[in-house]
Amino acid sequence: MKLNNFELAFVLGRLLLGLNFLMHGLVRIPKLAVFRAGIEKEFAASPLPPALVSLYATALPFVEGAIGALLLVGLFTRPALVAAMLVIMSLVFGSSLLEKWTLVGDQLVYGLYIITLVLHLQRNRLCLDAVSSSSLATNPASPSIA
Repeated sequence: MKLNNFELAFVLGRLLLGLNFLMHGLVRIPKLAVFRAGIEKEFAASPLPPALVSLYATALPFVEGAIGALLLVGLFTRPALVAAMLVIMSLVFGSSLLEKWTLVGDQLVYGLYIITLVLHLQRNRLCLDAVSSSSLATNPASPSIA
């Protein structure tokens, strides 16, 4: 399959974001207790309930890893990008509570990156979404997953 420059740019962008999210999850999962303790300590003085912070810190690496894996293989790309944006929005919320404005700025760049990918979803190639779409095209009674 020959990709035009727009399609190649989208695929490379999707792979880059997918790798980023996957690696965030993979490096944190083996040291989950240390990661969770660090987040709990950082948010100790915040208005968030400690149990909520602990739950979030426990789930985050698994969510990041799952989003990353989906983006890497290009499966459920649109919902994965929405999930990625929700994660970034939650991080902006937490960073804002801690008044870590430089970090919020970095997270806003992630948000703009995700928005750009969403705007160009029609250029998604080299993905499992395309396999799903082609099977749906042969069976129009099947529900849309995009």
